[in-house]
Amino acid sequence: MLTPNQISDFRQNGFVVIDTAIDAQALKPLCREFDAWVEESRAHSFPFGQMLDGRPRFDLESGHCAERPGLRRIAAPEEISDHYLCLLKKGPLIDAVVSLIGNDVRFHHAKLNSKLPGAATTVKWHQDFTFDPHSNDDCITTMLFLDDVTSENGAPRMVPGSHIGPLYSLRQNGVFTGAIDDSIAQECEKSAEECTGKAGSLCLMHTRTLHGSSANQSAFPRTLYIANLTSADAVPLSTNAVPSIHSGMIAHGREPGKIRSIEYEMEMPEVPEGASFFNQQQANTANV
Repeated sequence: MLTPNQISDFRQNGFVVIDTAIDAQALKPLCREFDAWVEESRAHSFPFGQMLDGRPRFDLESGHCAERPGLRRIAAPEEISDHYLCLLKKGPLIDAVVSLIGNDVRFHHAKLNSKLPGAATTVKWHQDFTFDPHSNDDCITTMLFLDDVTSENGAPRMVPGSHIGPLYSLRQNGVFTGAIDDSIAQECEKSAEECTGKAGSLCLMHTRTLHGSSANQSAFPRTLYIANLTSADAVPLSTNAVPSIHSGMIAHGREPGKIRSIEYEMEMPEVPEGASFFNQQQANTANV
């Protein structure tokens, strides 16, 4: 699916945006189901539903209410939606990942992250790989834009080339904060590039790439379907924080029957006690 130039951009920068990877017709059922979950959230005052490990599936930001819903994450939507499960078995998202890491691809986890109008939630600077380490780093975070993603509504921001740099600690003063040190984050701000695009666009990000995002300051939602896919010979080395009955599924190709390892060193991550890492970042960084 990807052109040689797009593959080259990914190799150099650690991310690339594919315009209109999924057409409007294919996007409709995904958006319709998300809208139904937002409506369902109006009846709840606290995170609700249940993931495989017993934690809440639906995460609500502070200030959520029926009049102004603040549904910000749905964990493992593929468990409760055939439309989202289908994205992991065939189509542009899988084809794009195959273009980058080869034929044999394994599913690790997925979620919907949303910033509804006026949402205050931010994503502090981090690398996905240090949340989900594997035996090798042929690991891709895919972000399908369910809405137009703009500078105003909290577009993902990424540091070009950071995927070939060091792995940064997510612990500050001995506390697992889920975010890198503020001094490094300030440097990220200087060189970061926004990943914007129309609904149906697809952002592919190496999981070692430094990234974050700001609050939604617009009247329009910003919802991303995020799936982490890896080379099938990359074995997870920590507990999956977004477990699913489909975790470990071969999304393309076949079981390789082997483990491929690279050399690196990092601290073990921690699974959030609550619904998502948003609370982990906000609560812990406030106390450091």
